Amino acid sequence: MGGCTNCSGKSACDDHKGGMLKTVAEWMDILYPSRTWGQLDDAVAVDSGIEQDDIIALAEELGAELKAATIFHEGGEGDCCDYIYILCQGRETCSLQVKYGGARVPQEWSESETLSEFYLRVAISTVAPLAVVQQVCVTTSNVDGDWVVSEELAAGVYDAPLLKRFQRLVAVLPAYGLTHLDMGEISAAPEGFDDRAYQALFDRPAHRVNYLFFREPSNMQITGPLCSAAT
Repeated sequence: MGGCTNCSGKSACDDHKGGMLKTVAEWMDILYPSRTWGQLDDAVAVDSGIEQDDIIALAEELGAELKAATIFHEGGEGDCCDYIYILCQGRETCSLQVKYGGARVPQEWSESETLSEFYLRVAISTVAPLAVVQQVCVTTSNVDGDWVVSEELAAGVYDAPLLKRFQRLVAVLPAYGLTHLDMGEISAAPEGFDDRAYQALFDRPAHRVNYLFFREPSNMQITGPLCSAAT
């Protein structure tokens, strides 16, 4: 029978996870001395995060290393991270080059067509030298003359066509001083932290990823306008 219990590499994997969780716990204590979601120690955060210019440089290097389009996207209100999207399945010009990169809607897009694309999304913390990766399915369609795009986030990377790029991506991160965290290991609420403000917003507990990276739940779906079909 397979699985973690009988895997010959289980001991090394357990050691890796133990070290990862120790790193996460240390940064949580440093960044949130009050142990309360939303009460980040700004002075520590400013000195600990990676500079945006370095994140943009990383996006360019990943594009060359993975031979794929990369799109930088600045984190939104309440986020503690910026993002790099890596196109893994789809054609250029892709939807997120239009949404986040300022590209125009290609003339060859058919208004009756629905585009399906897959990306790896790298969230890079701006408050600690940490990164986490998840796969994203992006669907774009024309609705009554407007392009609508939906990003469906997975709680990790699972699909085989994305795994090789994922492994090569992770291998690049240490050169930028970044520690990669497994999404599954930080998708749980930390013990002893006050997340009442988060629960008031999302009606669910704040996970570790919500303290170190982005505000929204890690498996949510983001839907909104891309731009006008006439653009």
